[in-house]
Amino acid sequence: MSSPKDWNTNVIAEFRANQGRVGGPFEGAPMVLVHHRGRKTGRELVSPMMYLPDEQDPDTIYVFASKAGAPTNPDWYYNLVTAGQAEIERGTEQHPVVVAEVTGDERDRIFAEQARRYPGFAGYAEKTVGIRTIPVLALRRS
Repeated sequence: MSSPKDWNTNVIAEFRANQGRVGGPFEGAPMVLVHHRGRKTGRELVSPMMYLPDEQDPDTIYVFASKAGAPTNPDWYYNLVTAGQAEIERGTEQHPVVVAEVTGDERDRIFAEQARRYPGFAGYAEKTVGIRTIPVLALRRS
């Protein structure tokens, strides 16, 4: 079985080779590559993620720190929140973004829509009940 790093490396290569499209379990899903810096290591990192576009603002997308329903948030979540900024590759375009956590009713509405479109997210939320609420981050073009 390959490591998560190998998995991400393959997804990133496929994303770049196909103008932002990825097959397999991500077939047809909107994908983005998020460039961020490790808050402890300072290393440049790239994380592939599914996203939900904002229906009213084409410059905003939402990403979900689901970590497939693990009991802890992914490291990239802490890196993005700490930095407050990142860069994304969306399709063939790359640009900087400002990062903001979405909370309360707005968070719940956005997460519910993602779970409606991609039921795996509902499963991730079920796994984390009583442990953590899956964070939602808004990435806005800056």
